[in-house]
Amino acid sequence: MARNKLKHTAQRIGTAIGKADRAAHETARKVVKASGVAKKEIEDISKQVEALKRQLLKTSKRLKKALA
Repeated sequence: MARNKLKHTAQRIGTAIGKADRAAHETARKVVKASGVAKKEIEDISKQVEALKRQLLKTSKRLKKALA
C-alpha cells in the first residue's frame, strides 16, 4: 500500500515537472520569437535614421550654398 502511494506521488511529481518544463520551453520560444521581431524593427529604424542623416546633410549643404 505504501509502495502504491509512493508510486502515485512520484508520478504526480513527474507530471508536474513535465508541465513546468513544457511551459518553460514555450516561454523561451516566445521570447526568442519576440527578440527576433524586435531585432528586425531596430534594424529598420536604424536604416531610417541613416536615411534621415543623409537627407539632413544634403539639406544643410543646399542651405549653406543658398545663404552664401
